[in-house]
Amino acid sequence: MRVLRCGLDAVLVEVADREQVLALRAALRRAEPDGVTELIPAARTLLIRYDRRRITPDGIDALLADRRNESPDEQASGELIVPVNYDGADLAEVAELSGLSVRDVVRRHLEADYTVAFCGFAPGFAYLTGLDPELRLPRRESPRTQVPAGSVAIADEYTGVYPRSSPGGWRLIGHTELVVWDLNRDPVTLLPPGTRVRFEEVGP
Repeated sequence: MRVLRCGLDAVLVEVADREQVLALRAALRRAEPDGVTELIPAARTLLIRYDRRRITPDGIDALLADRRNESPDEQASGELIVPVNYDGADLAEVAELSGLSVRDVVRRHLEADYTVAFCGFAPGFAYLTGLDPELRLPRRESPRTQVPAGSVAIADEYTGVYPRSSPGGWRLIGHTELVVWDLNRDPVTLLPPGTRVRFEEVGP
């Protein structure tokens, strides 16, 4: 664990992998330390924002020292089932590139257990880990200028759901009618880091 100061009211914690990021974030959320105002995970870092009137930098250091060996087994918080119609524009290409049939691509995507590792790229865009190794393909060489909201896609070692219409280079394998990001809803996102996710096939 490496702790770097970020301005006057935050630290960036570097760890070995995303499992440790989620474990550390879960441990801090359970502890509810006074003065910690926000926890922002990424692939291998956790940004901790805090109120200097309530906790000092030394207090943050002590907080982290007590949690250097948190178990990743306790990282998940809640589960979301996402209904998917597997009709994506890139589904046939994913099958061809992976050497699988279309049905095998769908089956492998359905059978995996996923966890939201972190959010990025766009508000509400969650990077889900757990994708079957046979489906781990690079992003498209030429990104689309517009991907519809609700598109279910894969890229590299991740799968995800586009929370809104936006450009994107992930390979589209299906879509969901589930609204995963809504500014008029509380909570705004259905896919905060640490959430376990299962996909469930539905018809058109």
